Amino acid sequence: MRPSERQTDILRAVTLETGVNRYAEGSCLVSFGHTKVLVTASLEEGVPGFLRGKGKGWVTAEYGMLPRATHTRGRREAAQGKQSGRSQEIQRLIGRSMRAIVDLKTLGERQISIDCDVIQADGGTRTASITGAWVALRLATKYMMEEGLITADPILDQVAAISCGVFKDTPVLDLDYEEDSNAEADANFVLTGKGAIVEIQATGEKRGFSEAEFEALFALARKGIGELCVAQRVAVGL
Repeated sequence: MRPSERQTDILRAVTLETGVNRYAEGSCLVSFGHTKVLVTASLEEGVPGFLRGKGKGWVTAEYGMLPRATHTRGRREAAQGKQSGRSQEIQRLIGRSMRAIVDLKTLGERQISIDCDVIQADGGTRTASITGAWVALRLATKYMMEEGLITADPILDQVAAISCGVFKDTPVLDLDYEEDSNAEADANFVLTGKGAIVEIQATGEKRGFSEAEFEALFALARKGIGELCVAQRVAVGL
């Protein structure tokens, strides 16, 4: 039995609340159970130097955890003078995931910056961030079209993410912290709405895991991401 008493293929309660920031072009408060992330998408004129004059835009992301997002207070990374390697790795993953489903040429020489601030962490912060980031990005590009800044929709597909793991020798969907910290193996899957793979991160924590176990995890991920994509469409009114 899982600590949450969920069945092996059941997501935590997922909510995607939009319009939570009055200033950002797109915003979403995403909850995966007790994990909560505030995501904003901000439109900025201009692009990084390596893209200037090339007639296309850019989508990038930043990720951070508020000091009391976990059981004990952590120091703000800004106070330490640098980001942790974990934060850098996660925000690069979020940026890659969004760029995988955006036609950058359609944006023109503009950048959309996505900020993911973890309010409360109970496992799966990166997957919640990616799932909420698509919602915020979708709303930001909708704003751009409504304002006449772009004439074509730059969003090519949906993208969402979920964690899966082997817990007590059983493949399970959407790990919370208790499961994640005790799993024999865990994986993060990032897939498009059409089912294409954007990224898979899989690690044996206490032991190696078999091909059959990986296939079971992948099947769970496809089911979970399918459900998340439905929730995303509802959140943005599609």
